[in-house]
Amino acid sequence: MPSLNFPQFSFRFKNSENKVAIFDAIRKKFVVLQPEEWVRQHCVQYLMEVKNYPKSLINVEKKLEINTLTKRYDIVIFNTDGSIHLIVECKAPKIKIDQSTFDQIARYNLELNASYLMVTNGINHYYCQMDFENERYLFLEDLPEFSRS
Repeated sequence: MPSLNFPQFSFRFKNSENKVAIFDAIRKKFVVLQPEEWVRQHCVQYLMEVKNYPKSLINVEKKLEINTLTKRYDIVIFNTDGSIHLIVECKAPKIKIDQSTFDQIARYNLELNASYLMVTNGINHYYCQMDFENERYLFLEDLPEFSRS
């Protein structure tokens, strides 16, 4: 797997049926290591180890219904009150982040109402804070660290 624009993290791997699997600490199971999964696992570690988000508030790869269509989000971080703090959309490193990627996460956020959005392909990371009053998002240099407030 390619090196990514994240700090170095240690991961658990195993071989199963001639496929490499990586341990997902959130789902508590091994998942097949694909390029997008490599980005997702780095992002989860980044959010926990660098930004101090508690594992208990992180959700990975869950279904979401949007206009009767079933979609899957990559990573969601909840606030302690159960509202959604952050949605992360992960792409494989070879996938270019473009307007369609932001359109995808914006559609998800119509349903989820997260305060922050992150889009990453492991190389390039984009962070936004929602401005619901003016119906736009504001690009940020980085995500805020976890705070209990």
